[in-house]
Amino acid sequence: MALTRKGTRHIVVDGTTYRWRLRRRPTYSQALAWSPCTFAVEHADEPGTTLVVTTDHPHPSNWLCHEPKPVLPSDVTHAIERALREGWTPTAPGSPFHLDLSTGSTPAP
Repeated sequence: MALTRKGTRHIVVDGTTYRWRLRRRPTYSQALAWSPCTFAVEHADEPGTTLVVTTDHPHPSNWLCHEPKPVLPSDVTHAIERALREGWTPTAPGSPFHLDLSTGSTPAP
């Protein structure tokens, strides 16, 4: 699963460039604040396994006016560093690697 180039941002972590993207429009569940905000990250030059990060706050465009917290580049950097420590290999092909920061980190089976 590769990220679309439109709307992605670049970030450099430990000398490696990644692209990351937050959905502009929330899913229905995110809009109602039933599920938290998520964002995706992939290696910029050799996309392989996509990192999907679940945060602990609502999507900024939720419909219920819950207090949103923006996803900052520092948040993305910390998520990438943690995922790499937990075994994410961004250039290897495979299923998305899930990092759940809402209740602790658990990669998907």
